[in-house]
Amino acid sequence: MISIVVPVFNEEEGVEAFYIELKTVLSDLKEDSEVVFVDDGSVDKSLEILKDLSKEDKSIRIFSFRRNLGKSEALTLGFAKARGEIVITMDADLQDKPSEISGFLKESRKGVDLVCGWRKERKDKKKMLVISKIFNKLLNYIFGIDVHDYNCGFKAYSKDLAKSLRLYGGLHRFIPLLAVQSGFSVTEIPVVHEVRKFGKSKYGFSKVFKDIPDMFTMIFLSKFGKKPMHFFGFIGGGAAFIGLVILSYLIVLWFSGETIGDRPLLLFGILLFIAGLQIFFTGFIADLVINISQNRSDYEKSFPLKFSSEG
Repeated sequence: MISIVVPVFNEEEGVEAFYIELKTVLSDLKEDSEVVFVDDGSVDKSLEILKDLSKEDKSIRIFSFRRNLGKSEALTLGFAKARGEIVITMDADLQDKPSEISGFLKESRKGVDLVCGWRKERKDKKKMLVISKIFNKLLNYIFGIDVHDYNCGFKAYSKDLAKSLRLYGGLHRFIPLLAVQSGFSVTEIPVVHEVRKFGKSKYGFSKVFKDIPDMFTMIFLSKFGKKPMHFFGFIGGGAAFIGLVILSYLIVLWFSGETIGDRPLLLFGILLFIAGLQIFFTGFIADLVINISQNRSDYEKSFPLKFSSEG
């Protein structure tokens, strides 16, 4: 079975047209398929339109958040609910063409875990193209992988990869990187990118101010996500050690009869020692949290759903 996971946020103008085009393509493929719509807290009529469509097509499954949580959370829930052996994600704005799904299936069935779309001739504003190009090149330089378009929503996943992803915040922009770091295979195929016909983009120039913090988050997660003590322990232990050396030096001076109470070095040594211990134990607590969280199950139950077509 093929699962098409579609995050939707305020797409009332185009979601029905998207569904009609998608359904035509899926019918031509003549394969078992389902369409999983995840409404990310839309405040327009998107959910009502999806409900009407589901009355005529039982292959549609709908899950709706009570409020807007973000694309990462919508994708994570979609992955958790998907039943297919191959999971394809795409946006509902018709900038990505459903007719290209067959190309993704062809590559995926070669044994590739993640097939990324590459919007080679991207039809967006020039300033967004420049930002995106810088973002992609910077990620490739930092992490040493070769992907032209990290943030293209058109992707095909193996079931194992889709079920393993736990996205939050802006991590959906780094899915190829997350896949590589988890040992999954990744490839890329060019896709046609259309001018947006319906509604308006949910991302503006302010997106750059979200990408930069997310990039630092990814750097930390990639290096220390499973072992935070290696980061906090090194910094905290180093600071505490330097503080201890300074305080030991001052204690020697004090025993020699010198006054140390008015020395700024005393306050600096105390600050380094205390701060170092706090940072060290922050890493210790983070390690404990990771150990506990690995035993969590039913991750998707934490999402506050307003509506589910499965009751």
